[in-house]
Amino acid sequence: MLDDADDIHPLFQGAPSSTEFKKLRKRIVREVRDAIETYGMIERGTRWLVCLSGGKDSYTLLAILHELQWRGLLPVDLLACNLDQGQPGFPATVLPEFLQKMGVAHRIEYKDTYSVVVDKIPQGRTYCSLCSRLRRGNLYRIAREEGCSAVVLGHHRDDILETFFMNLFHGGRLATMPPKLVNEDGDLFVYRPLAFVAEADCEKFARAMNYPIIPCDLCGSQDGLQRQQVKQILDGWEARNPGRRQVMFRALLNTRPSHLLDPALFDFAGLMRNASKTPPDLNKIPPKLR
Repeated sequence: MLDDADDIHPLFQGAPSSTEFKKLRKRIVREVRDAIETYGMIERGTRWLVCLSGGKDSYTLLAILHELQWRGLLPVDLLACNLDQGQPGFPATVLPEFLQKMGVAHRIEYKDTYSVVVDKIPQGRTYCSLCSRLRRGNLYRIAREEGCSAVVLGHHRDDILETFFMNLFHGGRLATMPPKLVNEDGDLFVYRPLAFVAEADCEKFARAMNYPIIPCDLCGSQDGLQRQQVKQILDGWEARNPGRRQVMFRALLNTRPSHLLDPALFDFAGLMRNASKTPPDLNKIPPKLR
């Protein structure tokens, strides 16, 4: 990835030339490629709807996917999409101007779901769950209208890990955000190419590129969320034992159904011992080896 004026996507123009940034960029590109290949996300000639919120994660997603496409490693068409949900104070001109400047194909959609959420959710409760469902429904609609095969989201490794613990602590189940799934109607994929990328790397990358980051707290409902509580727990573990997050994430890639308790995943009732094997005769085993 040696850039020159004639061989660089506009999203990477002005990238820092430091060795540290080059290593960061290379690492993120490698991890995104690994996720795409591991979970079989590529269907040649299809179109992806790349969801852009204006946060650090979605900017990183947008840049890395265009990097891979620019290098001929991602043979799909990319359409960036921002859904303006009518949150008070949302800077509606930031993303259109940025995408236009970067030469990125995009669609900006306005849909006032914020008013619906405020009307339906009692005061003092968090908006995120309903807001997310309404956003997802609109993104599916836009993907269909644009002829896209997949909705591509910017959830990273830490989002996936936090969701696992939220389900564990509050939902009573072992589940998280999968890197690839099919929607309920069965006509669209949902991809998370940043599945192997750490949140800290997204933060460093987007800040170093000086992308115009829009905060995700415009609705004022973020304080006290279960996700924030889980994040604080994980932060504490990571501070005491650096690398703990990555170890826990690897566990999600190394599950053993036979060592859990779910009979729907493993046939415990049908598990049989090998009765043909004769038990050892303890009288013939030396005492020291018993």
